[in-house]
Amino acid sequence: MQKLKALKKMSKQKKLDIARLELAASRLRALAHPMRIAIIDMLTSTPKMNVTEIYEKLGIEQAAASHHLNILKNKGILVSKRDGKKIYYSLKNDALTQIVDCLDRCDSH
Repeated sequence: MQKLKALKKMSKQKKLDIARLELAASRLRALAHPMRIAIIDMLTSTPKMNVTEIYEKLGIEQAAASHHLNILKNKGILVSKRDGKKIYYSLKNDALTQIVDCLDRCDSH
């Protein structure tokens, strides 16, 4: 509650868009899981993958992969496209790869 009050106070002072900040925080929370980062990393090098390709490459259960994919899709990080019986996932925006790259660079310093 105090964080929201602080954001509202800041928004009056600096004209911050609270809805935009909340959306950004929500997307960052969705990214804050090793498997989801791994999915994003894989989709950087292979721009279109189906759930079978993803869970086999990660070595996890299909249900777990589907769970992570749904979270990323619902937060607007991934998009999906059906092709016959398969659903292919890809990154909605290439800027996400820059975020993952930035985190990798921060770790190496």
